[in-house]
Amino acid sequence: MTPKQILDSFSETLMQDDRILSRQERALLANLLQHAKTASQEDHHTHAAVRAVIASAVGETVAQRAFSVLGASIVGRILENGSSVQSEFEYSDTTEHLAAPRGPQTPSGPKPKKAPHHPERKAPTIPPAGPQSPGTPLRTPAVPAGPQSPGTPLRTPAVPGPQSPGTPLKTPAVPAGPQSPGTPLRTPLVPAGPQSPGRSIETRVVTATAAAVAEHPESLPARCVILDEFLAPQELSELTRFTLEREADFQDSEVVSPVAEGGIVNYDHRRSRVLMNLGRHEEIILNRIKTILPEVLAKLGMEEFDISSVEAQITASNHGDFFLFHSDNGSDRVASRHLTFVYFFHREPRQFEGGELRIHDSRLDGDQHVADGTYQSIAPQQNQIVFFPCELMHEITPVKCESQLFADSRFTLNGWLRR
Repeated sequence: MTPKQILDSFSETLMQDDRILSRQERALLANLLQHAKTASQEDHHTHAAVRAVIASAVGETVAQRAFSVLGASIVGRILENGSSVQSEFEYSDTTEHLAAPRGPQTPSGPKPKKAPHHPERKAPTIPPAGPQSPGTPLRTPAVPAGPQSPGTPLRTPAVPGPQSPGTPLKTPAVPAGPQSPGTPLRTPLVPAGPQSPGRSIETRVVTATAAAVAEHPESLPARCVILDEFLAPQELSELTRFTLEREADFQDSEVVSPVAEGGIVNYDHRRSRVLMNLGRHEEIILNRIKTILPEVLAKLGMEEFDISSVEAQITASNHGDFFLFHSDNGSDRVASRHLTFVYFFHREPRQFEGGELRIHDSRLDGDQHVADGTYQSIAPQQNQIVFFPCELMHEITPVKCESQLFADSRFTLNGWLRR
């Protein structure tokens, strides 16, 4: 074998060891390299320089982890054969302190709590050199209600629902860190019949047989997966420009009605505006979603499924806009929706507050799910995407945008994967 073939074979072996590079880290690297390629596609020198920097950082990290794994393995082998080794060699007392469990080690003790929000967004970086346990780009909020371990995103007791349109907002700016528990729950009123976002693009036609209403489980614990820096900077910039140039094409948002053939506008339940024609941006984000979908489903505890169709829309939420407690697949027309995605973006610097996505723990009350008293709260962050099962009950808290300019709105590219 040539030296290059030997190195390639060794690299392939290292990539297959999750102790050296986890699957999530390999996916993150692929995504980062794709972003770099997209951002510098017309400048080959810049692209080569970026690749060189990434390669150097990856090489240092892999080397350190490989040394740690190899060293731990050797020490473990020596300990397993300690009696025979000691008969041939004489060790000092200090040698015994080298004993260590196999595999890379993580620091003991509680992990520091991570703030769920970031004041500034930076491109993903490769973990620094030094022995590290494989990380993960996926931030999965804890499922069970009750006390959380340090580092788990906050699950806050539910608070009263948003005010009706026209009522002055008294909610202060949402803090960047964990929030203290609020007041006891008063379950938001759910209109007659299940509600879900209405009228949006479908890229494939769904047959009527796919729209069977799923059985209602007794409880639905809140769970979601959050990914940061989802689009390349250039893609984010183009999406923002595309959205701002089409203000006149946005229409009032609708909800699914149990008594109407199509969607209806209901300002007491939902207020925002939507854009149905996403141009090439729909294909860009859906291709990116399909790339990481297996990992997302695994984190959510969901089985992989065949996508029968996709719906997507851009939603603009301005001063006083909100969306009350609802699920995304609660009626026959939308029963085949299986996975919801919400991608956050906005003009910098951000000019709005509020607009949190709250995913509720819920329980069955009669034939409807009602809030169980706790929820996972996700504040909009630039270039961040959230995935969660369509049956989960959720809401959007009121947006506060003093300028009331369209360009200062809270924007999402949101949609649903049907099975």
